[in-house]
Amino acid sequence: MRKFFQYLRTDVFRKNLIGAIIGITAFVVAIFFALQHYTRHGETYPVPELRNMHISEAIRTLEAQGFQYDLDSIYQIDKAPGLVLEQDPAPGTQVKESRTLYLTMITQLAPEVSFPNLIEKTFIEARAMLSSYGLRLGDTTYIADIARDVVLDATFGGQTLAAGRPIPKGSTIDLVLGDGRGANQVEVPDLTGLTISEVRFSLSGLSLTLGSVSYAGTIVDTAQAVVVSQSPSPTDPFISIGSPVNITLSDQ
Repeated sequence: MRKFFQYLRTDVFRKNLIGAIIGITAFVVAIFFALQHYTRHGETYPVPELRNMHISEAIRTLEAQGFQYDLDSIYQIDKAPGLVLEQDPAPGTQVKESRTLYLTMITQLAPEVSFPNLIEKTFIEARAMLSSYGLRLGDTTYIADIARDVVLDATFGGQTLAAGRPIPKGSTIDLVLGDGRGANQVEVPDLTGLTISEVRFSLSGLSLTLGSVSYAGTIVDTAQAVVVSQSPSPTDPFISIGSPVNITLSDQ
């Protein structure tokens, strides 16, 4: 032990100690500057604005500036497919080159939903159900049926949809509704300008009957006389099947 303490007081030990300190210090300084060079200490770049940009354009922008990216996707009915919706970090944030940016885009393919059963639902119920399933309401067509504003058919692209059929979310659905009048009513035909034989043919095709026939002025040839007025009028939109239509003929 005495020799060890004697060695600590020698010039050789002091020289070795100083050399070790200098070597360690040099090694630490070299590591520090090497890490600065490797990580490009203090060298940052602003994050570009990518929101509302199509994903293909956003990727070209990131690759041109040396950024990495990670993609996630969601579906929104009112947004264009492929549009960048969110990004992290936010635009303008200073980051290192090769930093990974996280993008959320609108999915290119709409997910499918199981079509709901709308038959015999009221129009208000059907509209609410379409909205809850992420579907759009298209055209509404009314046909003769005693059920007023009740869904009789639902179509997509002109084809009837059965309940449970997979359909892309965001699709536009057309509805056929009952008008509440039933099949015992027809539209009042416009008979103006028809001869009496043409009137009988037209009324017969609609299951209506010819009522009273009156004449305006002197009639030379009743077969050639034409209708100048009628009751009910064509402005009265509907009439029950079997109802009579009264006409007035003239030689005009």
